[in-house]
Amino acid sequence: MSKELIIYTREAIDNIIYDPRLAYSIHLAYVDDNNVVKAFNHNSGVFFAKATENEDGSLNPKSLKDPYVFETKSGIYGILATRIEGDGADDTQSREQLLYAETEDFVHYIEKGLVSVKDIAFENQIKFYFNEKAKREQKSQSYDFSEIEGIVFAQVVKISDSQMEYLKKKLLTPEMTEVKIPNLIKANIKEDLENQFVDTVFSDGTIVSKKLDIDAASIDFSKTGRYTVNANLVQKHFDNPVAVNRADPDVAFWNGKYYFIATNDADGNNSLYIRESETIEGLATAKEHLILDNDMYDNIKGLLWAPELHEICGRLYIFHAATRGEFFAEESRLMTLKEGGNPVNKEDWSRPERIVRMDGSQLCEEGKEITLDMTCFEWEGDHYVIWSQRQFLPKDLGAWLYIAKLNPQKPWMLASEPVVLSKPDYGWGNNHTFVEEGPFALVNGDTLYITFSAAAVDVSYVVSYLSIKKGQNLLNPAEWIKNNYPILTARSVKGEYGTGHNAYVIDESGTVWNTYHARFGVDAPRSSAIRRVHFDIDGAPMLDVTEELDIKDSLKDIQIIVEVSNM
Repeated sequence: MSKELIIYTREAIDNIIYDPRLAYSIHLAYVDDNNVVKAFNHNSGVFFAKATENEDGSLNPKSLKDPYVFETKSGIYGILATRIEGDGADDTQSREQLLYAETEDFVHYIEKGLVSVKDIAFENQIKFYFNEKAKREQKSQSYDFSEIEGIVFAQVVKISDSQMEYLKKKLLTPEMTEVKIPNLIKANIKEDLENQFVDTVFSDGTIVSKKLDIDAASIDFSKTGRYTVNANLVQKHFDNPVAVNRADPDVAFWNGKYYFIATNDADGNNSLYIRESETIEGLATAKEHLILDNDMYDNIKGLLWAPELHEICGRLYIFHAATRGEFFAEESRLMTLKEGGNPVNKEDWSRPERIVRMDGSQLCEEGKEITLDMTCFEWEGDHYVIWSQRQFLPKDLGAWLYIAKLNPQKPWMLASEPVVLSKPDYGWGNNHTFVEEGPFALVNGDTLYITFSAAAVDVSYVVSYLSIKKGQNLLNPAEWIKNNYPILTARSVKGEYGTGHNAYVIDESGTVWNTYHARFGVDAPRSSAIRRVHFDIDGAPMLDVTEELDIKDSLKDIQIIVEVSNM
């Protein structure tokens, strides 16, 4: 059997909630059993046109309209669309041409470029393209689009059951559907029940291990036998936001304790505070300790941005950005915790020092460029840093992501020349401003993911990622794969806007937690939040699985059999 996949774009709502650079992209939907059309991906786009690049590196934002999908002889799908300017105006660069892209699964896309409307190789497809445009209004009347805001219907594509199932697993937020209850658990003392886990099944087919809290009160461990007891799935609870007026949050585990650090929006980014707790949950109410402000050093006078705690060769460091006074002197710096030092004691942290190149020179030209949001990670025996760098003079090029190796013995010094890793070339990345920033490494299996934030730090702020496999060259941008669409947006979780600047920490049970900031209201301040990271059927991160979906109330409480043998 085949399934109907709806192809559409959207009407732009305004320049705040759903900008033209978001609306003019390919969106996907499916038809349920009641013939009602349901949106994939929170009614957000999944394929965006790439910006074109000028000789000086600056970008020209592009969007698309009137997409048409067809199956090629090789079995993949081709996409033709009219390329337009980012804001929806006619694109003078592509007159008498159509944008062409290909996809195998409607999740991963490759933009091939422009083809002439007279291209013989695409003659039949181009005829269909212009014919389909005339038939859309008639076809659209066959479906109930009432649940999809702003839909601009384009086409219905027939795909296989397996293809539709894959889309549902990738582009719908999964929820827990089943607990695999063991036949019995063997325990001879109460302590044997303290670290018991069960597998839970999610609607996308993934399995997630959850810890059990077992009520052992009715078990007599001095008597052999089997006992039926109550248990529940353990869930860490975060009453988000966990820190108001705190942006760019980072949580690290160090010497048996958790530490939280973030940009302080409450005082205009003029100080850094750190929290300490025995548990991740405890960070929400833990005391704040000042470790850096504008009064401590004569060359640190403000804009203390995006601090991150990283362990390198057994030492603890804080990467952050700071200026000696003016915005155009903002640059990445490093603080070192002294041997045996206490992270909450400001006297135990070194004076911030500038991150420099291999030869000791500045990372960029002060007054013309700034650097910020530097993150550090180890991969296949080498240490790397990725950061955001923005040239303002002689022309504002926007913020680009750079990568370099790091000298772990001197972590304020690069060990290779910087390489441009990514530019804000999609509409969600150049929305309101040209920015890619906030990178952070997340490893799953043999894949390294670098999530990053893009667009302005207003409601339009979103998260996407780059990925690369083991054995590949991190310093070769061509070997990275950039996701075409964002995975966390103002549409992902109700009431959260401007979501972004992620960092990750693994807790004592192996669960990965996402720390990020959002505006809990369109005009609310940036505030920090924490949520579990879900890995989908391909191993890619999903950041929209809320507590309510992560452990369903109806499945939280279970009964298990405990066998006491005393042998």
